Amino acid sequence: MHRDIEFNADGLTLRGWLYLPENVAAPVPTVVMAHGFSAVKEQYLDDFAEAFASSGFAALVYDNRNFGASDGEPRQEIDPVLQVWDYRHAITFARTLPEVDGEHIGIWGTSFSGGHVLMVGAIDRRVKCVVSQVPTISGPEAALRRTRADLVPNLLAAFDADREARFFGNAPQTIPVVAEDGTAPCVLPGKESWDFFSASMARAPSYRNEITLRSGEMAREYEPGSWVHRMSPTPLLMIVADEDTLTPTDLALDAFERARHPKKLLLLSGGHFVPYVDEFDRTSAAAIQWFHEHLMAG
Repeated sequence: MHRDIEFNADGLTLRGWLYLPENVAAPVPTVVMAHGFSAVKEQYLDDFAEAFASSGFAALVYDNRNFGASDGEPRQEIDPVLQVWDYRHAITFARTLPEVDGEHIGIWGTSFSGGHVLMVGAIDRRVKCVVSQVPTISGPEAALRRTRADLVPNLLAAFDADREARFFGNAPQTIPVVAEDGTAPCVLPGKESWDFFSASMARAPSYRNEITLRSGEMAREYEPGSWVHRMSPTPLLMIVADEDTLTPTDLALDAFERARHPKKLLLLSGGHFVPYVDEFDRTSAAAIQWFHEHLMAG
């Protein structure tokens, strides 16, 4: 079962759900979780939260600022630094709840938020366990691989033009996240991205297929992988897809090698989106096992 929650994030209200296990005495170990790039909690995060709750954990899942049920302006803007801070606000809020064992909190992130949890796990020692699924490791490197070299100058010029327009009070320029037409401009090109988002939109009526152009600029500047070697001794489970081109497989594996123990790797067959549906049973079970090992003990 779950109930609606909301909490203060430096004056901004973020909203989500708290899932609680049935027939388990509170307080219980708790997993704090948010979605990745542009997605909202209904896009399969509810499935993971339900699996965690059915295994004896509380799960606090929320929409990122500017998205879904959470407040924030401009809408559809992704600031990775603020999203990292919001994980920490969510942890602070969770620790105020009587159902939550504040000394046994884990964090789970996927794709863009898979990068966030690498940073949070390295910075915030209230976190006792981390699961990072198909994580963003290097925004600049991933962006260079997705964007043809001859298109980069025009993209950088568009960033500059948008910044100047916003300076004079104009509305932020937006761009689609995915597009069915393979030649149309979007942030996450390719059939795999379109198929995932178009299928998940049916269960997430609040989802909007757009982000501000500045979101893409900030993503290109984001380097969460630079924190991974600082996470130890907090335990890290990293889940990587072996044909991932959005958060490239080799970058994730290199980051895992830089991480110090305790750590564990689950390598999946397939592309970036296989953990959510096709391999949900494996990815959720691996996360549950990791949380049981590192949150239930002690």
